[in-house]
Amino acid sequence: MGRLHREWVRSVAIKRGLSPDAADSAGGELYTSGSYRLGVHEPGADIDTIAVAPSFCSRDDFFGSNYVPPGDAMDEGDDEDGEQARDPDSLAERIRRQPHVTNFVPVENAAVPILTFDWEGINIDLLFARLSTSSIPRNFDIDNDLVLSGVDAATEKSLNGPRVTNLIAALVGGTEQRYQTFLTVVRLVRKWAKNRGLYSNKMGYWGGVNINMAVALVLQLYPNACPASALRKFFLVFKSWRWPNPVMLTRPHDAELGLQVWNSHQAANMRQVAPMITPAYPAMNSTLSVSRQTLQILHEEFCRGHGIVDKLYKDYQRGRDRPGGRLCITGPTLHDAQAWAGFVESRLRKLVSDMLGRSLPLSKIQLWPKKFDVCCADKTALLTHAQRANSITYFIGFRVDKLRMRGEQLDIERQLSNFRKFELGRFHPLVPGMDILPKSFGVKELPTICFDGTYEGGKLAAMKRRRALIEADPKRIEAKKKKKLAKLKRKMEEIQRKKREAAAAKTEVVDEKEDEGDIVLGAHEGDKPAEEVEHSPNESRKRKREDDESHEDEAAGPDGPDQNDEEEQEEAALEDALDMIQDGDGVSHHKTREEAAQMMQKLLAGELLGEDQQAAAEEQKPVDADERDARILRGMGIIVSDDEATVLGGNIVLPWRRGGQRMLAAKKEEEGESSNEKIGAVNGGKRVMMNFKTQFDVVELSASGKVVDKGDEDFSPSLKWTGRRPGFEFKLGERGLGYYKTGRPVVIPSNVAYSK
Repeated sequence: MGRLHREWVRSVAIKRGLSPDAADSAGGELYTSGSYRLGVHEPGADIDTIAVAPSFCSRDDFFGSNYVPPGDAMDEGDDEDGEQARDPDSLAERIRRQPHVTNFVPVENAAVPILTFDWEGINIDLLFARLSTSSIPRNFDIDNDLVLSGVDAATEKSLNGPRVTNLIAALVGGTEQRYQTFLTVVRLVRKWAKNRGLYSNKMGYWGGVNINMAVALVLQLYPNACPASALRKFFLVFKSWRWPNPVMLTRPHDAELGLQVWNSHQAANMRQVAPMITPAYPAMNSTLSVSRQTLQILHEEFCRGHGIVDKLYKDYQRGRDRPGGRLCITGPTLHDAQAWAGFVESRLRKLVSDMLGRSLPLSKIQLWPKKFDVCCADKTALLTHAQRANSITYFIGFRVDKLRMRGEQLDIERQLSNFRKFELGRFHPLVPGMDILPKSFGVKELPTICFDGTYEGGKLAAMKRRRALIEADPKRIEAKKKKKLAKLKRKMEEIQRKKREAAAAKTEVVDEKEDEGDIVLGAHEGDKPAEEVEHSPNESRKRKREDDESHEDEAAGPDGPDQNDEEEQEEAALEDALDMIQDGDGVSHHKTREEAAQMMQKLLAGELLGEDQQAAAEEQKPVDADERDARILRGMGIIVSDDEATVLGGNIVLPWRRGGQRMLAAKKEEEGESSNEKIGAVNGGKRVMMNFKTQFDVVELSASGKVVDKGDEDFSPSLKWTGRRPGFEFKLGERGLGYYKTGRPVVIPSNVAYSK
């Protein structure tokens, strides 16, 4: 590939009129990034490659898509595969003609254009970067910030991959042992993330660069840790991380080349859920796709992983030896299906996190980022044989929140319709036969392909393990105990009722008082439950004290108080380190540990909707005349509220209502008025005029009596999407369907999820 790249650069130089010597010295280099660059790639993994070319090589030369065949060949503009003919001198065509290249798919209209293909069975993703220099020699330093001078946005993003990877390797490469520890832990975390369905950046989880940065941060905090200890520290750190505080290996710097550098004080960045900032210039957030729902999944998995690894660590310390809804994407042909599937995959996270996760009564939703090369659509889908042959399937799991659920069915047709219309409708050209087919499954109805290669023993073993986990759930155990206790209580009450009825029947038969008293006494003794008869109050208190002591012994753990002290010291040291990271310049203002924990809980619960930037905006907002008048009224004790049910001043008892006619008569008498005038004043009354400083708008009412929202600077009503408006987002909120100003928190009405 390197030889092909240099030959292509030389051919473009000759075409541009450069001399043969200048064309020979133009060079051209290939750089790798990601797992292949670090040496932690696995069998079947792809190679992320960047082709760096001089300034005279354009992206059209790279793809060769604007090629016009000369002469009679113009009528044969399409090749044998039905694709548009490419320039035979372009790098894309040179690669495609190689005998060992298969699955060649060019994606030119993406934000970062890419060539993806298999070379001798190895998948390669080839990006293009055009620098402002006239040559790219062999010893070219791509890590120098000056190489970004005058580049376009696509080149900037393409070069960010190898530059970030090189800098991460440099930050953890203090010693050879530390670097090998870094590689070992990265391998383990990547394997764990893939097995747990967490390895996909475009699906809203972590990708390779995110895992590299996370492990590098752990080694910065614990530079002398061995691989096993570093893996345990990894789960501990990110189980305790104070999101949305950013993860940064170095402080962002500005090389003053005109590129935007990530800053925590920018309004758009303050709404990011779990930012991880790349160390190379220009610093940017590498986890923009992470949403609140996927962060919840990640946090749960960090806690689960820490529990497993921590148990292994404790067993080792004790010297013990213990072993350790489906979405089908279809296309009419293989080429169309590959392009269509890539487009749909890049937008699946919006369907899961934005459309389904926010509008449906779900407590948890998770997209499994592994695709299955099968078609799971049933026979009623009426697919052609070609569509079924060119299909892939993704599985989406979700858990319904029963407290918010209304009715018995979960309707997602509206969300899927919006997804097709507003997201998938942007694909061009949309060929007939390209479609997505959803189907819902119960847990027990999942196909066996979901478990092959993931669970040892297949679906049967997975279902048994699921049943075991359900049975071992403390909440389920407690519920079963309460149910059993309630059943026993009802049974005892029935027994006592029968005893009381039998005792009452005996008292009617016996006439003597002594016998009656004995029988009544016996009946009262029989009313006691069996447990109360067998155990006296002293014995019950003794048993309770023994149970409390046993619970204290269990809380101390099998390792004893020393192990707990060690854990507390470890967590305290980590909290101190997080305090130091949080107090760094340019990160955020200082928060106490309690405030950070509350902020994390609000973030996971979806309650943190831009509170910081909203508070800052309120502080900077000048106080207008209306607000000043409202403050004056509040100071006088008068209610000032936007609630229509509240009457202005309704909490104040006005003077003429306190004493009625007598108060008014007494007041007139003091002023020397006659009784007739008093009566006239009382009967006729005085007109009271209230002058408002605020000019109220005339509102329009609908047929149902509700105020019609005409919109303002923060909202513009619209029943359909009329095009992109800068600074606004089209969505459904509390004020209806329309354009909402970006950055303002919007409350989604609860009935949106239940409308049909």
